[in-house]
Amino acid sequence: MAQINPSILSADFARLAEEAQAVEGADWLHVDVMDNHFVPNLTLGIPVVESLSRATDTPLDCHLMIENPDRWAPQYVEAGAGSVTFHAEAAAAPVRLAREIRAKGARASMALKPATPIEPYEDLLPELDMLLVMTVEPGFGGQAFLDIMLPKIRRTRELITKHGLELWLQVDGGVSEATIERCAEAGADVFVAGSAVYGAEDPAQAVRTLREQADRTIASAPWACNH
Repeated sequence: MAQINPSILSADFARLAEEAQAVEGADWLHVDVMDNHFVPNLTLGIPVVESLSRATDTPLDCHLMIENPDRWAPQYVEAGAGSVTFHAEAAAAPVRLAREIRAKGARASMALKPATPIEPYEDLLPELDMLLVMTVEPGFGGQAFLDIMLPKIRRTRELITKHGLELWLQVDGGVSEATIERCAEAGADVFVAGSAVYGAEDPAQAVRTLREQADRTIASAPWACNH
């Protein structure tokens, strides 16, 4: 039921191919793309995504923390991403962009920063395959989980249920053994984990442990029981 997406933002960038292979039991490999404009950090771009797609069989989940995703997001599908997430705060035409990503063969996802409410985007949800609720301010790995995002996760799950959508609900930021169960209980079913995976002695085991925790919680969560 739960999906665990290790974030290579917390990996050793000098050994990305090896780091990707170290978590091959994961559902997706989360790739944080930052442009030093939308967020105050600069990471990697299309050439690295192309290389990663050749280096691992784990599908790539690209999270674009960039300006002008309307222009760039489709190119990440062409580079090998199986899922592309753009930010609601940056997209000029989110419905058109989601449809273009889907038309190119990838899953379309939209992310919301902590201060961005979900309610104005309710009518857009059917256009998406996944909704990402950021549980830290985007830009840097290793940040502490923001508990104040739990009600927003619950509200998002309620909207998904209300419309009968098969929409994944992802959380990203501070997800660890200490926080994943709270996220799962609130309604998340896809979990991005950076430090909790790549900071572990055995990253593959860390993925399995997080998945077991999330699955156990989802199995008894009211939102899943009613699903």
